Amino acid sequence: MIPSSPPPPPPPLTSLRSCLAGRRLLRSELPFADALLEAGIEAQFIKQEPALLREHGEWRCVRCNNRDQRLFASHSCAKCCKRCAYCRHCLKLGKVMSCMSLYSWSGSPFVYEGLKNACSWNGSLSMHQQKAAATLVKAVEAKSRCLCWAVCGAGKTEILFPALEQAFAKGERVVLATPRTDVVKELAPRFKQAFPQIVQAVLYAGQKQQPLHAQFVIATTHQLLRYFQTFDLAIIDEVDAFPFSYDPSLEHAVTAALKPSSTRILLSATPSKALLGEDVQTIKIPVRYHGYPLPEPTFRWCGNWRRSLARGALPKKLLHWIYENESFPRMVFVPSVHVLESLSTGLKDVGISHKAVHAEATDRHPAIAAFRKQECSLILTTTILERGVTIANLQVAVLGAEDDMFTEAALVQISGRVGRSSSCPTGEIVFFHFGRTQAMKDALRHIRAMNEEGGNRE
Repeated sequence: MIPSSPPPPPPPLTSLRSCLAGRRLLRSELPFADALLEAGIEAQFIKQEPALLREHGEWRCVRCNNRDQRLFASHSCAKCCKRCAYCRHCLKLGKVMSCMSLYSWSGSPFVYEGLKNACSWNGSLSMHQQKAAATLVKAVEAKSRCLCWAVCGAGKTEILFPALEQAFAKGERVVLATPRTDVVKELAPRFKQAFPQIVQAVLYAGQKQQPLHAQFVIATTHQLLRYFQTFDLAIIDEVDAFPFSYDPSLEHAVTAALKPSSTRILLSATPSKALLGEDVQTIKIPVRYHGYPLPEPTFRWCGNWRRSLARGALPKKLLHWIYENESFPRMVFVPSVHVLESLSTGLKDVGISHKAVHAEATDRHPAIAAFRKQECSLILTTTILERGVTIANLQVAVLGAEDDMFTEAALVQISGRVGRSSSCPTGEIVFFHFGRTQAMKDALRHIRAMNEEGGNRE
């Protein structure tokens, strides 16, 4: 479906419109001659604004809304021959300096033709899913804010289909933002299969060029910092997760990317108390789509595992678990990269084939792909894979579950990797520890409470 926008701007400015409509960019991101850009500004088709503002003696970044003065720095600028401030908070998206401007399109926006019955998914929703989906459709109609609190494995992706179909029927533009690249890469093909006629863009760091005016954008949350007042519907996946829940600029990014009248759908399996305390309509799904209970974690004391790794020895109980489950795909979560590397070295020494991934690993994506394709049956990971990963028959262990890194929410999410498939709805989740923590107990209590509420405790 090709977007159109009558009446168009004068022919010389159509290329500017194609690049800028719905976005807010730096001059370095615009592949145009100065004369053309100045013509667009003079004709009031392009809005130019300072990239950094000085307010009451303090800097504010217009792009990311950073106001923390510790995250601003300055240096001599060769362009303007002055000492210019710049924002360090959003530096990875391109340097924003006090001598720079941001540009956005202020002419007629793109209009997307409504497409009825855009969803080609032939599956069926459970009773709980149907109720949630109907609530989300009403949120799209009312342009309201709604929280979908659903257990891991509730089928949140499919629950979104009716709301998306409603939005596309109205010719609306939609963004689904999620905190991690791995989740974007898993969700994109599923949505493309469900909505094959809708132009889709998939955005994350390092991704190749995508359609500029795709009606459906699936992106890591940071990518929204380049959009401006263009989306009618924003779906924020795992709204409780890092970095969205810890970085106020990402909330600003969502708000700036949305039109003044818009819908916001928040998704989470572990919403924070602060979010639950807000005035937001909440729909709760306490049961998985296949009706089986959430696997409850078992606690296994494994002694001083850090000391064992330090002297080059593997924790015996974890090693036994790895051998015991060798006929299944296995995932072992660890609290840090240092532990990951020590455990990986130990496994290599005893001849156990595996992959090891963390956020900065250069081979991270190929390793995860190999695990999904069952070319590798054991993967070690930090918390980067605690969300959005679905592997049939997966068995999961956490080494060092007592570490502060493993909060209640993290442990609930990790436990949620098990038993997600309807063909393999059960599995084992083990917390190997050197002392039980409140977070471990709370995670178990959380899972049991959901199972009880869903009426499917074993």
